[in-house]
Amino acid sequence: MKIINLLKNEKLSLSFEVFPPKSESGFESVKSATEEIAKLRPSFMSVTYGAGGGTSKYTLDIAKNIKELYGVPTLAHLTCVSSTRETVRRKIEEIKKAGLDNVMALRGDIPPHLETEDRSKWDYKYAIDLIRELKEADENFCIGCACYPEIHPESVNQKEDIKRLCEKVQAGCDFITTQMFFDNNLLYNFLYKIREAGITVPVIPGIMPITNANQVERALKLSGSFMPQRFKSLVDKFGSDSAAMKQAGIAYATDQIIDLYANNITNVHVYSMNKPDVAQKIQSNLSDILGK
Repeated sequence: MKIINLLKNEKLSLSFEVFPPKSESGFESVKSATEEIAKLRPSFMSVTYGAGGGTSKYTLDIAKNIKELYGVPTLAHLTCVSSTRETVRRKIEEIKKAGLDNVMALRGDIPPHLETEDRSKWDYKYAIDLIRELKEADENFCIGCACYPEIHPESVNQKEDIKRLCEKVQAGCDFITTQMFFDNNLLYNFLYKIREAGITVPVIPGIMPITNANQVERALKLSGSFMPQRFKSLVDKFGSDSAAMKQAGIAYATDQIIDLYANNITNVHVYSMNKPDVAQKIQSNLSDILGK
């Protein structure tokens, strides 16, 4: 099922994100973890793409397995950074052969060894190039793209950021998923601005449960997210106690989701990171709200 059709449903829903193994040796354990999350029957599951395409095969293997065994709609990530047109077109054909019709089109992080390379010679410089390639390959693809509720680390300002987002939607993006954020007011302000700019496609908020203190630094590096004092206090108080931090992090993420639902956001995506217990606990916390 196409994700855009799921998003038209006014019923509250929850989706989860998982990632493929880095090597073949880790495939079975990751496969098992993703199956446990699939058993929760989320609205859909997204499967990330290995850095530089190194684990792209496993992305499709995991996504196909979830869809075929559990009937859960899947969203396969695809990145294009530093890739040749031939490589990307081959990956698109592999997605089609796997029977997947939902694709998350991303530029991807630039590998450190390529940061100083002349990008003008690259076949794909931005996610919009990949969106156009996907649309040309198959008009039936349901395409998602990413956005930053605050500002993309490489953008000059938010106005420029939103302009680029408009271009991605015009190129064929069907829905948008946000990067993680820890203050819902930032999202509400962002939604107002993009609607004013003419973006009308569905926007799915992305929530990251911080279950250990070490995740904070990585979250800041990935998204540059603003950390509210309330969240900082939580980490200061419980960060040294792994069990307490996990419980507090899940509670904070749950509270964010409840507030989103209360403000007429019907679809929320959780960056569950191959942690079935975290996904299960969040869903359990929302069972009556979700009607599960």
